[in-house]
Amino acid sequence: MYKILSFLLMISFIACTKTTKVNQNSTRSEEINDTENFSFSADSAFRFIQEQVDFGPRVPNTPNHLACSEYLVNKLKSYNASVVVQKADLTAFDGTILHAKNIIASYNLDVENRILLFAHWDTRPWADNDKNVKNHQKPILGANDGASGVGVLLELARQFNLKSPEVGVDIILFDAEDYGTPSFLDTAENGDFWCLGSQYWSKNKHIPNYRAMYGILLDMVGGKNATFYREQVSDYFAKHIVDKVWSNANKLGFSDYFINKIGGTITDDHLYVNKIAGIPSIDIIQYDPHSETGFGAFWHTQNDTMDSIDKNTLHAVGTTLVHLIYSEKP
Repeated sequence: MYKILSFLLMISFIACTKTTKVNQNSTRSEEINDTENFSFSADSAFRFIQEQVDFGPRVPNTPNHLACSEYLVNKLKSYNASVVVQKADLTAFDGTILHAKNIIASYNLDVENRILLFAHWDTRPWADNDKNVKNHQKPILGANDGASGVGVLLELARQFNLKSPEVGVDIILFDAEDYGTPSFLDTAENGDFWCLGSQYWSKNKHIPNYRAMYGILLDMVGGKNATFYREQVSDYFAKHIVDKVWSNANKLGFSDYFINKIGGTITDDHLYVNKIAGIPSIDIIQYDPHSETGFGAFWHTQNDTMDSIDKNTLHAVGTTLVHLIYSEKP
């Protein structure tokens, strides 16, 4: 799904040799009825993750994928977002045509100053990092790798419906992110076959000449004891946004999650939003410098289930974003 690259390769940008991608504050359980006292509900985000996982693996061209897309569109519409579904037939590494859907939800369309929030909603067709070789051909549930970022964004949409932010906000759920060449195939990728949905949108924006002040990608943001380091593509293109988000998290008491140190250099959806769309964007993504892959043991395995999700982590990420977005002025 991802590539961790050397910093020098990133600066020369980006020749991309593939490797791997690389408790505090109690959660609030009650639904929020007072729009003047909004806050992020980790319980709601957890439920949204569970509802995605209940569809099973969301691999493009499968009934599960289609059913989940309808769920996501209906959920966003229920929170009074203006929703656009961008359909595209995208070519995978093996020539498979993926019938992809980027799901775009907007708030305050008449406001010029906008924030772009995004995550991927598809899941990996292969558990190619699983220790059990027999599982390599099986798709993953993707509770953390995919559903967690979407779950946080759905909860933010719920909040925007309760109390509108002053700036415009666009939420994009990118498709076909995780269909890159499986590691058990001993072939080199001849092209950019990860993040196909974000590559397509970056070349074909849903609104001509669409601009945003900045973008924030959420990827694997629900893991137990997760840590989020300063990802180097993010620092290269949008250091001021990384500074802003990590400073905000620290002020809110989440410095155990948001580690103010350099992490890996990762090919993810934000790379193409930066390079092609020209929107300065950062990646909030779990990173563990002491692990074999750079990520949790669940990554691209059959263990990426709801057992890998922690409401405390969801609370830290979601609360940081709520405070950030509602503090922005048009």
